[in-house]
Amino acid sequence: MPNASTKPKHGRRTRRRQREDPARNELVSSSLESAQQCLFNQDYGTAFVHYLLALNLAPVFKDFARDSFRFTLFKWAEELDSLGRIQDLFSCYEQALELFPDDEVILNSMGEHLFRMGFRDEAAGHFHKALKMRPDYPEARENFYRVANWLVERWHFLMLNDRGRNQKYQRAIERAVQSGRSTVLDIGTGTGILGMCAKRAGAAEVYACELSKTMYELACEVVSANGLGGQISILHMKSLEMEVPRDIPQRVSLVVTETVDAGLFGEGIIESLIHAWHNLLLPRQTVDEENSEPSASGRVIPAGATVFAMAVECPEIRRHHRLCVPSVGGLSLGACGDLRSPVSCSSVPDDAMEPYTTERLSRLPGGYTALTQPFTALDIDFNNVQELEGLTSRPVHKLWLPVTHEGRLDALAVWFQLHLDQDNSLSTGPEEDTCWEQAIYPVHTTKDFALKLGDKLLVEVSCRDAYLRLCSVAVLRDGTEIRLDKPSPDLPDHGSNQNPEAQLCTALASLQTDHNKAFCVLESAEMALLNNEEYHKSFQDAVTKLFSQLKLANQHKRQNSSELFYVLDVSEGFSLLSLIAAGQGHVKAYSSVEKSKQQEVLKRLARSNNIPEESLEFWLNGAEEEQGVFQRPSTEKLWSAIMLDCVETCGLIRQKLMDKASLARCLLEEGGRIFPERIVVHGLLVESDTLLLESAVQGQEPTLGFNIAPFINQFTVPVHVFLDFSTLECKRLSESVELFVLDLMDTNANYTTRQVKVKATSAGRVTAIPFWYHIFLFEEICVSTLSQHSHWKQAAAVLQEPLEVRAGEWICLTVNLHKSTITISAQRDQPQPMD
Repeated sequence: MPNASTKPKHGRRTRRRQREDPARNELVSSSLESAQQCLFNQDYGTAFVHYLLALNLAPVFKDFARDSFRFTLFKWAEELDSLGRIQDLFSCYEQALELFPDDEVILNSMGEHLFRMGFRDEAAGHFHKALKMRPDYPEARENFYRVANWLVERWHFLMLNDRGRNQKYQRAIERAVQSGRSTVLDIGTGTGILGMCAKRAGAAEVYACELSKTMYELACEVVSANGLGGQISILHMKSLEMEVPRDIPQRVSLVVTETVDAGLFGEGIIESLIHAWHNLLLPRQTVDEENSEPSASGRVIPAGATVFAMAVECPEIRRHHRLCVPSVGGLSLGACGDLRSPVSCSSVPDDAMEPYTTERLSRLPGGYTALTQPFTALDIDFNNVQELEGLTSRPVHKLWLPVTHEGRLDALAVWFQLHLDQDNSLSTGPEEDTCWEQAIYPVHTTKDFALKLGDKLLVEVSCRDAYLRLCSVAVLRDGTEIRLDKPSPDLPDHGSNQNPEAQLCTALASLQTDHNKAFCVLESAEMALLNNEEYHKSFQDAVTKLFSQLKLANQHKRQNSSELFYVLDVSEGFSLLSLIAAGQGHVKAYSSVEKSKQQEVLKRLARSNNIPEESLEFWLNGAEEEQGVFQRPSTEKLWSAIMLDCVETCGLIRQKLMDKASLARCLLEEGGRIFPERIVVHGLLVESDTLLLESAVQGQEPTLGFNIAPFINQFTVPVHVFLDFSTLECKRLSESVELFVLDLMDTNANYTTRQVKVKATSAGRVTAIPFWYHIFLFEEICVSTLSQHSHWKQAAAVLQEPLEVRAGEWICLTVNLHKSTITISAQRDQPQPMD
């Protein structure tokens, strides 16, 4: 019977089988075998090349070889890093990601290298992508939290939570736009809020630029989410690189910006505004009345600023910027020479030094004392391009300031009033509730010079390199000018409480070091550590006790009691611990201090404290890996003590601490110890609106009517660092409790999770759990990071949702430790039954 239909049937075609290529298969097989053999021989570079060849030719083997390929990549990257072959390192990662574009482990590892090299934006992108691939990947999550602190600084949250500041900017922008300035450029747009204010005020054209890739992408998201995606043009570039008509079609009539830091000019506002006036802004037309200024004339918001300053005494500033103690840990420090923090302002700019640091004066432990009345240091008009261009060539402005309070001269504190327009201004003063800190210009002198009533302080103000520079250079006392910028041996030390013998020793020490004017820079935290007498005394007691026990043990074993003890100090940065250990006698101490000038300081201290030169050695220069750091002191010896730097200055446990401790334990002689031997984490419940405001945009209401919070709050981190708990505005809701223990000497004693029950002593909202550490050096010899003289800050776990509690209620805290990162969560617990 014929077919009912002549229409051909459509069936699935039989797929041709791919012809086998014996040569190709042979090459893949031999490459995989060669890769494995090279891996066995620790020839990671060659192994990596073989894996690349095999997996590109035969992707079917990718899952099979993934783990070995990752391991090879990471080991080869370590070698390239140690050789300084950075371009080759990133080339290898790019090749790896072509093979495994969605591999969260490779993405995270590349992010770690990028972050360490300073490419924070790019690192954040890799961490974020790794989290998208695997949301429960703890390494990527912790890395993202760390990099988020760099990418979106905490002041962004404070600024968006500052309603007064936002409303004043909004009013100034609205007035300018409604007066006819309809084309606007927002320089350093951040979240895009000022540009959106201009658009909503009626601006016809709004442009914005942002250099940070992270903030640029965030601004694009925010603007689009608020329905302004096609109405505001955002450029990922510096305003200094912008041109008309390449980047914007015509000059604008209004520039809005908040590119100011605590020292006003530190973010380059002078340079960017000069460029804007010459290239991006309509020229300003001169008129008599401000309100009658024609709309064709350009204008800047803010219109200008007035800078204020005062001299202060502040022990907290002092101990972070200059040497304050004569001795620590049994070592006399007279031979240290000239030690300074990297913050030093002089009339002659020095690229190696920062002219100022920043602090929130109202939160400094111990407070501060104003030694002079606030004075006006500078006025600047941002709408006068000639004044902006002449700023750096202004003559040095000299001011004689009457001293209004006796005290040590530690610093000049600086703040400013930002004039948005004629009716709206913002103050960054120390008594203001503001998102800005104050600029601090520490005074570096060889002695603690005390100002007296009747003195006059000479301050010089300049802007020679577009930074605001304030220097305390002299004091006028009883008609005599005493120079502070050029200290001399006969400088009267009226603030000293030393007895005559101590003064004589100080003078002799000065004479001894006068021929060698050593100039050595220590980080501010290192300077504070150097001034920490309690810490060094505790360490001295600990090593003394350990060596006594080891000597006694050797006597019982009938070994030579005069045999040397070998000590290794792998502290980060500048450390005296190796020298303190060497001072005990019969000790060979190895220091990890790498900078040559800092090594010279330790050598001078060794000589002045009669420590034999051969007792101290610097042998870790350039060591990049733990395996290279933790080695035997000699082929037949093990370490008597290894000092680990366990806590970062910011208040976090150092990364990979437990891994380093495991490695160090294997290299200790019998009876030898790791210092510290254990760390106990303490914390308590608090209610703190300050921590909430600094951690995320708060409240349900949009910021000035714009939906910004969901986007920037992606960068909220669960742990807030660099806290001074003694001055934190908070309500304590419980007593302090032990949260966690890290035992560096006994691996079997450690755990990863612990639940702790805490009893609320007051009613309130638990918003955070501040935590700190009791660091047990040896047995019961302990130092606390909460100590008044500690160089460490504290940290706090901030809860995503505040927890309402009543007095007497029990809260259950779950404390987790993952690769040295501590996280804390809280929930209610049933009240314990009464006895």
